[in-house]
Amino acid sequence: MELPETRNYNIPENETGLRFAGRVPYQHAATYAYFTDEGLLQHLLHGLKYQGKKEIGTFLGRKFGQNLKTADWINDIDAIIPVPLHPDKLSKRGFNQSVLIAEGLAATTGLPIVNNVLQRTRNTESQTRKTRNERVENMAGAFKVADKQALTNKHILLIDDVLTTGATLEACAHALMQETDIRISIATIGIAV
Repeated sequence: MELPETRNYNIPENETGLRFAGRVPYQHAATYAYFTDEGLLQHLLHGLKYQGKKEIGTFLGRKFGQNLKTADWINDIDAIIPVPLHPDKLSKRGFNQSVLIAEGLAATTGLPIVNNVLQRTRNTESQTRKTRNERVENMAGAFKVADKQALTNKHILLIDDVLTTGATLEACAHALMQETDIRISIATIGIAV
């Protein structure tokens, strides 16, 4: 069974970017595959997050990285930043799925990962059953930049597992933009349809 790839990383105005239009000034936005109820990507990501099958994260990151290498803009990226988990959630789960995805991306693109510069300051509630507005409120002020100098004048690729409303990535982007002079591009493994 094949993953339903979006192949949208070379299209400037794609469905990933449209979810951030007017909310986040991003350079580029891309998603690897479509995330549907009971679809293959949902099963893979659930295996990763809830069954501890960490190799799935690196595998998906590598596959996405191979695709992103065909996009001209990837050569302009200075670093990959995975969306951070709160320390309590990280301790409970034992790993951050976005870091594993970033490691796979880094392995195929050669880009460095900058971890721990963006930090989660609040242990937010699950976004799963929240409306768009509730998700934005839940994520407000949930992130901070720990080392402003590490990102100054950089073009970073913000990585997350699944894009639904974009509230988490939007909160990350706003924290980064308030603290540093950077350019942001966004990439996710899945986009909910």
